[in-house]
Order: sequence, then structure tokens, then C-alpha cells
Amino acid sequence: MLTLRRLLRDLGGLVTVIGLLLLVTFLPPDTSLREVKSKEVLRACVPTRYPPLVTGDPERPGIDIEILRAVADHIGVRLLLNPVDAMGRDFNPRHWAINRARCEVIAGGVVDSPLTRSFLDTGPPYALTGWAVMAPAPLSDVEGLTVGALTLISGLDRIGLASYLRARNVTVRVVRNGPALVDGIASGALDGGVTEALLAAGLAAENGWWVATLSDELVSHNLVFGLWKGDLTLKRKIVEAFRQIDSDGTLAAILARYGVASMAQGSGVPSL
Repeated sequence: MLTLRRLLRDLGGLVTVIGLLLLVTFLPPDTSLREVKSKEVLRACVPTRYPPLVTGDPERPGIDIEILRAVADHIGVRLLLNPVDAMGRDFNPRHWAINRARCEVIAGGVVDSPLTRSFLDTGPPYALTGWAVMAPAPLSDVEGLTVGALTLISGLDRIGLASYLRARNVTVRVVRNGPALVDGIASGALDGGVTEALLAAGLAAENGWWVATLSDELVSHNLVFGLWKGDLTLKRKIVEAFRQIDSDGTLAAILARYGVASMAQGSGVPSL
């Protein structure tokens, strides 16, 4: 009797597996790569400006734009950018009003975190980021300072950042965008600014300021491109393109052009 029950249980499991495999055959085919190739264009939703990832400068368009161009070249299509102003103003992706009809790729500050993966698939990582502080002159600590906080990037731990600053008696002034942060620091109203590390590095470079990652206590994340869940054929092609531009030195050259270290070398920004 025990042997018969075990046999029936094993047969039940086998039938379940076969049933699931049969159901998979009824799923709609993934045509994401074929559609990109048929239209001969790879569309990317990006912020209007997010240096050094997206600069708005035709001669130095930004890290993400140059990487996307290399990826599009590998696929054999042209790159079409779809600037989305809300991506630079609101940290909540639900307010960006982006969808498959507008773009196949989301770039310009996408962080590989559990929050991001809850609604997007992600491409290969290409740089590390976290929270950083910038100021006109080097700081030994942020204890007791008044700083501007620009926390628009989705996926970084804003709660952890708030706890870190509160524990050091930092007075925080929330700012809406990069120019407001720069103006506050330049006028002396703010002792410094805290924002995403690559944005901090870009703004500091533009103004000749000092910049450092805020603390090793705060978690760093990989920067990636966002992809729609289920677009597996397109993702495989993008992964293939990354392997190519990594092996031939294109990726390292793009990062170096903007003063960003490769993943293997670390962030390239000193820690406070």
C-alpha cells in the first residue's frame, strides 16, 4: 500500500510538470528583438539632463547615451532618445508616464535594487553608485552642517540616508533639482550637497568642487539599464552587446572619458 501511494504521488508530480511545460507552449512569443530590428530603431527613455549619464551636450552626450549608441550599433539599428522631464524631477517611477509604446530601454540613473526589479528587468551593470557629498572645499565630516539633499534617483536607500544624517545632527534642506542644489552651495546657504554619487561627481566637476562618497555604512548599488519584463530576446542581445563593448575596451573608454572608474576598479571617488 505504501509503495502504491508513493507511486501515485510521483506520477502526480510528473503530470504537474508536464502540464506546466505544455502551458508554456501557449504563451505568446517574445518578439521584442524582432520588433526593434524591424523598426530599425532602439528607443530609450532618459532624463532631459542627468550628468554625467545624460548631459544634453551633443559632443559629450553622457555615459548612458554613449553606451546606448554602442549597443544600438551592435544590434544594427539607430538609437532614438525620448527625453522624459519627470525622470529628473520625481523619484517615483510611477509618475514618469513611460511604457512600451515610448521606449524599449530606460536609462539615465537606473539603480539595480529590489525596488527597481519589482517593476523592471535590468541589463548588465556598468558602474557603482551610492550617496555622495560635494562642497566647495574638502570636508572632514558632515557633523552639524547644513546640506542640500537631492534624492530623485529611484532605488537608492533614502531612509538609510536620512538616518545617517540625523545621527550626525545634519540640517537637511531638500532641493528640487541640480541647479537649485548648485545655487544653494555657491551662495553659501548650504555647506554642501548630498545626492547620487555620479550626479555629485558631475556637478562637482562642472563647478570645480570637492566630492566624496558619503559613507561605507550606506549601501552601494550597480547602475544598469531598465528593460521591460518579458523582453528576453532583446535582453539577450543587449547582454551580448555589453560583452562585446567590454571585451574590446569601448565600455572602459566611455567611462574614462567622464572620469568614472570601471566596475573592476571601484567607484573612483574617495570616501568621507
